Amino acid sequence: MEYNTLLLDLKDGICQITLNRPEALNAMSGEMHHELSGVLDQIEADDSIRVVILTGAGRAFVAGADISCMADCTPEEARAFSKSAEQGLNAKMTASKKIFIAAINGFALGGGMELAIACDLLLASEYAKFGLPEVSLGILPGAGGTQRLPRLIGFQKAMELTLTGTVIKAQEALEIGLVCKVVPADELLDTAYEMANKIMKNAAQAVAYTKACVQQSRELSLSAGLAYENTMFGLCFASPDQKEGMSAFLEKRNPKFQSGF
Repeated sequence: MEYNTLLLDLKDGICQITLNRPEALNAMSGEMHHELSGVLDQIEADDSIRVVILTGAGRAFVAGADISCMADCTPEEARAFSKSAEQGLNAKMTASKKIFIAAINGFALGGGMELAIACDLLLASEYAKFGLPEVSLGILPGAGGTQRLPRLIGFQKAMELTLTGTVIKAQEALEIGLVCKVVPADELLDTAYEMANKIMKNAAQAVAYTKACVQQSRELSLSAGLAYENTMFGLCFASPDQKEGMSAFLEKRNPKFQSGF
C-alpha cells in the first residue's frame, strides 16, 4: 500500500517508518496522523514484525502538530484532537508488544517530542533538538507530554522544559536521560538497526514481557510492580523459548528461538 506522508521499509522482522513531509518539517497533519495510526494497527496485527524504527525525512523527526489544523479548534474539538494524538498514536506504541525505536534525526518539537517519548528507545543524531514549546502558543503539551516526560526525566527537569518551552540539543537530552545514545547523523539509522537486530536475536515473548514490566514501572507502586514482574516471570516458563534458551545455555550453543510471539 502506498502512503502520501509515510515511507515503509520492511525486512527481516524490522519495519522502518519514515515520516515524510520534509517540506513541512514533518509536521503532524491530519493525513499523516490517520496514515500512521492505520500503519500501527497493521503492524500490531502482524506477528512477523517485532521491531519498529520510527524516523523522519529531511531536517526533522516531527517539528510538532500542524498548527493550521488546530488554530480554530473549539475546546471540544481540541480535547478530541488531544485524545486522538495520545490514544490514536502514542498509547498504541506504549501498549504494543512490539519494540519501538525512535531514530531522531532533527527537530522533535511539541507533538513530535511526545511521539518520540512514547517509543521504547530513543536514539538521537548530533543535530537532534527537543522541546515542548506549547506554552508559547497559549496551550499545553496535550499528547502525553506533561505525564510521560516527568516519568522519563524527573519532575524538576520536566517542569523546566514544559514551563519555559526551552529547546535543548542532543547532548543535553543524553545528559538528562531523555535519549539513550547520541551518534553522528550518518550513523543514526545504522545504529538503530544494530540495536534492532540485537533485540531480534532474543526470545520474542521474553522481550514483549520485559517491555510490559518496564512500562508498568511507570504506573504501579514498587510492590505492585514487583508482583506484576513475578507473574510475568512465571509466564515465561510456559514458553518453548524458555526451554530452548536454557537448554542452549547448558549445551553451550546458540539458541534457536521461535520467530514470533
